[in-house]
Amino acid sequence: MQAFLNKASDLVWGPPLLILLVGTGIFLTFRLGFLQLRSLPYALKLAFSRNQDKKSEGDISHFQALMTAMAATVGTGNIVGIATAVVLGGPGAIFWMWVAGFFGMATKYGEAILAVKYRVKDEEGEMAGGPMYYLEHGLKQKWLGVLFAVFGALAAFGIGNGTQSKAVADMMNSTFSVPTWITGIVLVLFAGAVILGGIKWIGRVTAFFVPIMAAFYIIAGIVVMVLNYELVPGAISTIFSAAFSSEAALGGAVGAAIRFGVARGLFSNEAGLGSAPIAAAAAKTDMPGRQALVSMTQVLIDTIIICSITGITIVMSGLWKEDGVTGSSLTADAFGHLIGDVGPLLITIGLLFFATSTILGWGYYGEKCFQYLFKNPTAVKVYRVVFVLFIFVGATATLDIVWDLADVLNGLMAIPNLIGLLGLSGVIIFETKRFQKKLKEERLQ
Repeated sequence: MQAFLNKASDLVWGPPLLILLVGTGIFLTFRLGFLQLRSLPYALKLAFSRNQDKKSEGDISHFQALMTAMAATVGTGNIVGIATAVVLGGPGAIFWMWVAGFFGMATKYGEAILAVKYRVKDEEGEMAGGPMYYLEHGLKQKWLGVLFAVFGALAAFGIGNGTQSKAVADMMNSTFSVPTWITGIVLVLFAGAVILGGIKWIGRVTAFFVPIMAAFYIIAGIVVMVLNYELVPGAISTIFSAAFSSEAALGGAVGAAIRFGVARGLFSNEAGLGSAPIAAAAAKTDMPGRQALVSMTQVLIDTIIICSITGITIVMSGLWKEDGVTGSSLTADAFGHLIGDVGPLLITIGLLFFATSTILGWGYYGEKCFQYLFKNPTAVKVYRVVFVLFIFVGATATLDIVWDLADVLNGLMAIPNLIGLLGLSGVIIFETKRFQKKLKEERLQ
């Protein structure tokens, strides 16, 4: 079974899906006229403005929706995943991660615009949206919506729950000798108090929690670079030169760099997987295009900023060249090599924050997928309880088969979502033009 799931994971996350994910981003980038460049300043203003939309329909603000999505995407992949990409693909993987992130911004924009346009009010009076809804109501293919919801509801237990709690428990045990069962109980109590409160409570907590954790890691990375400023130019040069190594022709250095850079970048920011638009659909917004711009900034923060700090620091350390190095410890070793014993401690704290936040975000994603399938408030509450209890299982048990299955399901989520994005690309363009027209009118008033 284990061997079968490993092969299935390699197949699902192989070149065809990666090409489709990046290709969709490239397609939307050109159709939208490189909107991720033209509209980025306004998008950032919308996301971080104190004057959030409080009058429009929705459950949470633009900022809270962004932070909920950030909570889910900023996880162990930003620390361990990027380190693995450098180990397997070399420093050039970081450059191709940037490329995937740039085009992924257009994908994320398209997902969010469709999520808001086709969202509905559920039985509790809250907004429900995401790929399952735009596949059913926009593309008129409910069976694809059902497939996505099944994949998402199940994958949440792995990628957004068990793997995260396991990483935290193992880290707390190895760093502070805290028994895994104690970490499991603490995580259950904290995450349970938030997740059982629903999206409004999740939005409030992530709006407070996520900016702090992101700022902590970004500042820590900047401090490392400033203290070792003489190594930064060389690291940047190495990243670019490795990205275009002469060994690329037959799938050598660049082939590996492209594959692992793109894969880890997309796995980190989840552009194209269809998870983040579930949070975007809950935002208070008068037009789909407005929240779509806010959602687009998530990729910038996650991949272009946070993942880059991890990648550049690793290249600066030079440890990626050593034999036998593994992605699981490379980032902590790199920080320790550059700033001493405090380095691994910083990574430990960062990983604790990142993994815990991912549990919160994915708890909401899984719940909404489950809700789409059963449309029963009681069933949704049961899902929440089971999801929270599974955190303890993940922290204390070794369930490799479960994690591998979740990895496969996570990749399968992308297929129906990308079909929806491509099939409804005309709607994305129409809503974008409609929003831009309104924006011009607002500026003239």
